Amino acid sequence: MRSPRTDTIQGVRSNQLLKFINTLIGLVAFAAAVAVWWYGWRPLPQTSGSMAAPVAAAVTIQRDERGLPRIEAASLDDLLFAQGYVAAQDRFWQMESLRRAATGTLSEVVGAAALETDRETRSLRMARIVERQLTTLSPVDYSALAAFARGVNHYIRQQRGNYPIEFRMLGFDPRPWRIEDTLSIGLLMFRTLSSTARIEMQKALLLQKGDKEKLDYLFSTRGGEDIQPGSNAWALAPSRTTSGKALLANDPHLQHGIPGIWYPVQLRGGGLDVIGVTIPGVPGVVVGRNSRIAWGITNLAFDVQDYFLEQLDPATGRYLYKGQVLQAELDRELIPVKGQPPVEFKQWVTVHGPVNATIGNRQAALQWTAASTEPFVFAILPLNRARNWTEFRAALESFPAAPSNVVYADVDGNIGLQTMGRLPIRRKHAGDVPVEGSTGEFDWEGDIPFAELPSFYNPPSGRVLTANQNPFPANYPYTVSGNFTAPYRARQIADRIAAEPKWSPASTIQLQADVYSGLSHHLAQHVVKAWERRQATNPNLAPAVEILKAWNGQMMPELSAPLIITYTYQHLRRMITEKAARQSGADYDIQIGSAHIETLLDRQTPGWFPDWDAVVLRALQEGVEEGQRAQGADLQKWRYGIYNQLTVRHPVLDRLPWIGRYFNLGPYQANGSSTTIKQTSARMLPSMRFVVDFGDPAGGLYHLPAGVSGHPFSGHYKDQWRAFQSAEGFPLQSPAAATLTLQPTP
Repeated sequence: MRSPRTDTIQGVRSNQLLKFINTLIGLVAFAAAVAVWWYGWRPLPQTSGSMAAPVAAAVTIQRDERGLPRIEAASLDDLLFAQGYVAAQDRFWQMESLRRAATGTLSEVVGAAALETDRETRSLRMARIVERQLTTLSPVDYSALAAFARGVNHYIRQQRGNYPIEFRMLGFDPRPWRIEDTLSIGLLMFRTLSSTARIEMQKALLLQKGDKEKLDYLFSTRGGEDIQPGSNAWALAPSRTTSGKALLANDPHLQHGIPGIWYPVQLRGGGLDVIGVTIPGVPGVVVGRNSRIAWGITNLAFDVQDYFLEQLDPATGRYLYKGQVLQAELDRELIPVKGQPPVEFKQWVTVHGPVNATIGNRQAALQWTAASTEPFVFAILPLNRARNWTEFRAALESFPAAPSNVVYADVDGNIGLQTMGRLPIRRKHAGDVPVEGSTGEFDWEGDIPFAELPSFYNPPSGRVLTANQNPFPANYPYTVSGNFTAPYRARQIADRIAAEPKWSPASTIQLQADVYSGLSHHLAQHVVKAWERRQATNPNLAPAVEILKAWNGQMMPELSAPLIITYTYQHLRRMITEKAARQSGADYDIQIGSAHIETLLDRQTPGWFPDWDAVVLRALQEGVEEGQRAQGADLQKWRYGIYNQLTVRHPVLDRLPWIGRYFNLGPYQANGSSTTIKQTSARMLPSMRFVVDFGDPAGGLYHLPAGVSGHPFSGHYKDQWRAFQSAEGFPLQSPAAATLTLQPTP
């Protein structure tokens, strides 16, 4: 039996322990709060008041309620300085990541995990290309890029010891910003949009055992309806809008990330009055509008890379070219790697380019239009100043970006579409497989003249639209090669536009979120017809057929039909590819491939399978079995959104234990697919939505997937996510919520 005194002592000790635990919890909470303030809140940008800066006259930077900066300056030099400063305020960690990704220096700060990525970047000679671009810049372009770099460096100096949290976590300080960094980021985007050489390699491997005729069909550049070019952009004449003025829409689809690739800004002064989005680290506006015109840019996907098989001695670098023995240049670099000694990287470079692949027993050199020896022109600013169709086209003629389609609209009601970029002339090959390099017979013969690229201006239909499909007519005088897409998105955009007599910015941004898949719906109908023609009775497949029969083609996350048809298509594609390649496990996945497969089904093309209905039902059987392994036996309980689930991860903070997920977007059960207007997949989302109506007092609508800021503790880090999901746009013009003034340094 315990005495009262013992109980009292134990009670006192319990109270003391409780106080100690509470005190400890309080100290931990206080320390956490201090850490959050020090590493998270302290680096947030100053957005109001005034500060001294090396500008010639006062510069005002207003931000609206979503953080979009509106910069006004008396001169172009001050304007671009302020743009560099503001971009660094909001996105400096992203800018640092982009310049390292573009120069093959990620390993220096993250370690050996990025070594292969750095090797691949260096194999393209990205830094060498930028060095050449820098030496060919005009004094005007050099001055503009230098002003932007000075703004970034003003931020770097001002924030010394107070850089964004990612720098603290990885344990390094940034070096000063250089003009080369801006050029590198532009080249990185060029690479992202033009890496077509992998398709040549894929086809070459399949041809080793495959049926050439069948593979040529599967890899052909035409399929379905080749409506006008692009990657979800269109313009409508005044007769088709509620305002009676021209309307333009653009929603490029790129690999998702947080923050997203686009940074919105308004620039006024020095001959500019423009608003839109740009790439962090690049001055000016890439997609946007001024007081006279608006434009949207989408990927053309023309093939601007070729592999040439060299007769090269890898030990000496001696190689044969046009009957002469030449000496290849040796690229030799050291890749710095965090936590270990630098790693040597070396490769030979021939007249065609870097030797960075082996095909069979042959060395292959990659030729790429980005490595052009032409003078580099920073054409973004002339585009931003353009006032009409003529000036717009003049700016595009010298634009050094990846081949693109650019949609146009103006205040006078004109609309148009212009293809631009350096497109190589191939006389003796299609660019679809590697070719012999030693003879010179297959060398490029210059570029297709700009005047002969596809162009449309005020067509009778009252609309131009693009969605990555082949824009070149069948009788085009030059060889056409590229990773063009199937026509499903373009067809749906055209059908939706035709179905409504008038369009507003709000209805247009909703159209950008359409998730009807013409491919998936058509394939579902093929499945049902095959089932009925064969009078099939398989009890395991009957529920799937009934679900598909009632389905309307909408790729919604709560439905099972989209998942059934997605699995069915994947197995059908594999079976068709194996037939063409004559090898088990062969597969291919190029953008236009779905249109080729649809055509085979529609025509019941002979020479492939004796019974197409049996093939379709076998694909259904294998698809259902795969789905049952993933989501259970009851097809009614399947959910497409579980399959089409994505998480947009912060590249650094996601690694934090317990709290890392709070800096991500998702997990998100997405609607849409690769063949819907709203393209979604585990890697891809609409990177932004942008609609301009010249009759709208607010100028138009826009939104980003996440937010303006790259700071995880900012209120603008992911404040646009819900609006993005519901396709609700924000006005381009809105009242200022804060104003910062840059005053000339005394």
